[in-house]
Amino acid sequence: MAYFQKLAFALAVSTAMLLASLPAARAFDAHAGYYYPEPQTREVYISELPVSRDARKRSRAAFVIGLASQHTKQNHSAGYHLFAKGGELEKLIIVATGDGQYDTLYRMRALLASLTSLARSTELFARSNHPHELNFLDFCKLIGFKQVTVSNGKDVAHQIKIQ
Repeated sequence: MAYFQKLAFALAVSTAMLLASLPAARAFDAHAGYYYPEPQTREVYISELPVSRDARKRSRAAFVIGLASQHTKQNHSAGYHLFAKGGELEKLIIVATGDGQYDTLYRMRALLASLTSLARSTELFARSNHPHELNFLDFCKLIGFKQVTVSNGKDVAHQIKIQ
C-alpha cells in the first residue's frame, strides 16, 4: 500500500509541476479578429482607485458617445474610433482610423497619455483628491472599464487588464 501512495504522490507532484510550467490560459476574446488582431502584447494595470459608485453601463456608453460627439462638433478627426463592448460595456476598444498610426507600443501608450488630458476635464476626475496624479487608465477604472485594447486596426494590438 505504501508503494501506491508514494506513486500517487509522485504523480501528483509531477502533474503540478507540469501545469505550473505551462503558460497561463488566456480567456477567450470575442473581439479579437473582428475589431483588432489578436493582441501581441498584454499588461495588467493596477489602479489604487475604487470603481465609482455611480459607474454603470450607461456612464461608459455616455463617455464613448460624448467623446465622439466632441470630435464631430470640433470638425476634428481624432485618428481613432472608440468602442465600448462586452455585456456591461466593460471593455474599451480604441482603433486607429488610418495607416501608420498607433503601430508601435510606444505610440499606443502616447495615445493613452494624451487621453489623460481629456479624462482630467471630467467631473469624475475633478472629484478625486489629486486629479493631476491620475491617468487615463485610472479614469477607465473609475467608470468601470476592466479592459482597454488599443490597435492600429491592421496588425498590432495591445491589451491592458485594469484591476
